[in-house]
Amino acid sequence: MDKNTYIKKKDIILLLVILFIALGGLLIFRITQKSGDMVVVAVDGVVTQEYPLNKDLTVDIKGVNGGTNHLVIKDGYADVTEASCPDKICVKSRKINKTGESIICLPNKVVVKIVGRDTPEVDGSTN
Repeated sequence: MDKNTYIKKKDIILLLVILFIALGGLLIFRITQKSGDMVVVAVDGVVTQEYPLNKDLTVDIKGVNGGTNHLVIKDGYADVTEASCPDKICVKSRKINKTGESIICLPNKVVVKIVGRDTPEVDGSTN
């Protein structure tokens, strides 16, 4: 067999180094990400409500076409626990509390996003 058909030891080492660097960067990003201060709710692109993340409350959000999402803010986390949409992806999402995290319900056009006091109006991806 030809020497070029086998993955060489150096190729494996290079792949492991790249994987290690990527995982390390992700870990550093998650550790340095700050907890947010506010929960911002937008329906069809328009901000409709803002709530402090440090106050426990339960809210029903009216989405488009009569759809609803049930938002629970508790112990510093925001979570969508019920929704009228058919796929329930927003309900299956994990709780959020870090600046920039969001839960999105596409059928109801509802976005629940965490922001901080120092959150810029324009984020790094839209500069």
